[in-house]
Amino acid sequence: VQLQASGGGLVQAGGSLRLSCAASGRTFSRYNVGWFRQAPGKEREFVSFITYGGSNTYYADSVKGRFTISRDNAKNTVDLQMNSLKPEDTAVYSCAAIRLYSDYRLFSQYDYWGQGTLVTVSS
Repeated sequence: VQLQASGGGLVQAGGSLRLSCAASGRTFSRYNVGWFRQAPGKEREFVSFITYGGSNTYYADSVKGRFTISRDNAKNTVDLQMNSLKPEDTAVYSCAAIRLYSDYRLFSQYDYWGQGTLVTVSS
């Protein structure tokens, strides 16, 4: 599975962006997908997760109520809709895929990673 994140950019605080993770490979629908972010000088952190069928979603407390993850297995995409953006959301956002996991919040457990996309939120 190859992943490519896109949709980042510069937005003012309170604005919205929609990130997309495009995957290649016919088995993508069998993979759970997570979004992570890494701000300058900080460790990578979990943002959101969606199970392979899309029936279950999870969010970090810091984005809950503002971000929404979704997927379209027919198109091999997983999107992250980000609303009410804050300057502290500024980071490089990356998507990753995993088949089996014990803790979806741990980036070390993921099998495949896409190149990140930069999100910058100005105050």
